[in-house]
Amino acid sequence: MMRNTSLILLSAAAGAALTVITTQPRIVLDGSSANAAAADAYRPLALFSDIFERVRSDYVEKPDDGKLIESAINGMLAGLDPHSSYMDPKTFRDMQMDTRGEFGGLGIEVSMDDGLIKVVSPIDETPAAKAGVMANDIITHINDEPAQGLTLAQAVEKMRGPRDTTIKLKITRKGTDKPIEVSITRDLVRVVPVRSHLEDGDVGYIRITQFNGQTTAGLKNAISTLTAQNRDKLKGFIVDLRNNPGGLVEQAVSVANAFLKRGEIVSTRGRHADDNQRFSARADGDLSKGKPVIVLINGGSASASEIVAGALQDHKRATIVGTRSFGKGSVQTVIPLGSGSGALLLTSARYFTPSGRSIQAKGISPDIVVQQDVPDDQKAAADMASEALLPGHLSAEGQEQTGSQSYVPPDPKNDKALHLALDLIRGKQVNAAFPPKPNQAAAIVGARR
Repeated sequence: MMRNTSLILLSAAAGAALTVITTQPRIVLDGSSANAAAADAYRPLALFSDIFERVRSDYVEKPDDGKLIESAINGMLAGLDPHSSYMDPKTFRDMQMDTRGEFGGLGIEVSMDDGLIKVVSPIDETPAAKAGVMANDIITHINDEPAQGLTLAQAVEKMRGPRDTTIKLKITRKGTDKPIEVSITRDLVRVVPVRSHLEDGDVGYIRITQFNGQTTAGLKNAISTLTAQNRDKLKGFIVDLRNNPGGLVEQAVSVANAFLKRGEIVSTRGRHADDNQRFSARADGDLSKGKPVIVLINGGSASASEIVAGALQDHKRATIVGTRSFGKGSVQTVIPLGSGSGALLLTSARYFTPSGRSIQAKGISPDIVVQQDVPDDQKAAADMASEALLPGHLSAEGQEQTGSQSYVPPDPKNDKALHLALDLIRGKQVNAAFPPKPNQAAAIVGARR
């Protein structure tokens, strides 16, 4: 998935782990040596200025100065890593709406893949999902106009629009010979990040689709409701994080805290000392009261999802079932650039699980691997790309891992990972990885100290 910009959504919180919004970039001045270094760093700007003036004066048509500068900024950031980018004022406003979990649009997450607009995933119960748009679809035309050549922000702008208006997309899909045309009526998308129900009265199933500002409240309500429905017979919980692209770091921390009483949840390490942080569970954690927990992941589980899965795995609080996760192990900081100037989305740190594991370009390996049976017409699109396949990605610590299966059967009757989780919690199947052994967690987590 050769993305050349960071993930931009027509839906929910970005598939990056986002830190709290900062207000000012860091400026460091340290005597004459620092000033000399700064002078050396800024000397190439003279070359940029020369080229800028040449383009302004000699290009075949008069260019827009603002667009020239914005293109230069985008090129600089795209050269850093796949997740750093510039957000113009409108994109920045849209991102702020997205992280709150309510916005207008189609309900799909899109990325730039080698110059093409690619669907990361449709959000549950949104217009795009109902129209049959699928992960890994390539959007070739928007209202009969070619999408190739557009920036990601331009494509997003064309696909957004007022509620009850219709947009026509032409998409290509692996395994399908002819392009597919779909008409989608835009709607006000209210993302419900947490859905839950009781499985046959004795296992609480909790599906988390993303980590936005409403996720923790939704999870707490789900645990409380499921427990109240059948307090005496409730055997445990299944937390489904499959194809969850991530979102806000603080939401990932509080979700993990809902199943932990103590200990570190995640740490971040950056270039500067103040980028290094540790997030730990609060004393009021583990709302599940110690009941068994199984977490489902797959190749589409990224970033904040991996923070939760890694923390619960390291603390031996949950058994992880499914396929290896995406491997998105970096944190992006949103830096507003002042009124009317948009914001900078900049990779500022790597994050690490409690035992000190970096999942960057490696992912979380499940305790129990379960491969789904994939229909023939879906096999070409069943595997997600991974962080390790993105050009310019931050390198891994150790061997990198490529993508893994991301298919989830639409009919729960065919969901092998879900059925294994249910059987384990009910005692119908036995596996050495379930339940995990908490007494081993202290040694594993302590190994990094």
